[in-house]
Amino acid sequence: MNLRGMFSVRVLITGARGFVGRHLEAHLISRGDSVTSVDRECDVTDFSSVTNLFESIRPESVYHLAALTHVGESWSNPVEFTRVNVLGTKNVLDAAKSAAPDAVIVFVSSSEVYGVVVEADLPVDESNRTAPVNPYSSSKLEAEHIVMEAHRNHGQRTVIARPFNHVGPGQSSQFVVPAIARRLFEAREAGRDEIPVGNLSTRRDISDVRDVVRAYRLLGTYAKSGEVYNVASGHDTALIDVANWLRDAIAPSISFVTDPTLFRPSEVPVMRGSFDKIHDATGWEPEIALEKSLHDVVEELRLEDRSA
Repeated sequence: MNLRGMFSVRVLITGARGFVGRHLEAHLISRGDSVTSVDRECDVTDFSSVTNLFESIRPESVYHLAALTHVGESWSNPVEFTRVNVLGTKNVLDAAKSAAPDAVIVFVSSSEVYGVVVEADLPVDESNRTAPVNPYSSSKLEAEHIVMEAHRNHGQRTVIARPFNHVGPGQSSQFVVPAIARRLFEAREAGRDEIPVGNLSTRRDISDVRDVVRAYRLLGTYAKSGEVYNVASGHDTALIDVANWLRDAIAPSISFVTDPTLFRPSEVPVMRGSFDKIHDATGWEPEIALEKSLHDVVEELRLEDRSA
């Protein structure tokens, strides 16, 4: 049995003020870990800043979440996505090698690295070929290569997590579920009878963020170094079904109107992942139903409306 899971661990989270980072921080603290959380106050592209951070903390576990993550924005600023996501990851690994050589580093990548997958290959497992179709996923795959090199060449204890889509309270309206929910609330308030939507024909594997951060800690505790692990629900859901659920909960009379400007330049039609490998390594499996995740998103926005 790995005893690290039974005792408090000195943890560093980068990108801790993002959607996932806030949930991860809360989960780690609830498990008794000693957590240092940093976000923009530590620029991961500045090696001296990252090195100073590692030397002051000497973490035992690192969860590297700091990244630019919006797929649509990556098309307009691919160089910056590469700078933050690739250079930032290398700086974290190099600083850890010097100041915390025994630390376990969980690098959060993305299922986007798989690219377009034919239905015959579903569910996608970690042996599936990678073929990024946007600058964001390209930057994540390049960062993965750096993480693997750190393990192979320097013996660093690294784990790569490939989360599929995830939702929950606190997610930015840049992402599809809170974006549609917020538009529905705003349209209802303004008396409008329709809202714009993007491509709702795609199908996605969607987990709850609280399940996802639980998976990250388990990976940091029990996973084999140098390995890649999907974090997935094992089911795919049509975005139109998600949108209809949100509409029924918020404003049943409002119609959806397709807006081509909300489409991505390249879209993956269907994605569904296998979580067999992470289950075998850690015992993790999803626990929170999608309906619960959507309900919590709606309730959070409802409370925001009441307090506005």
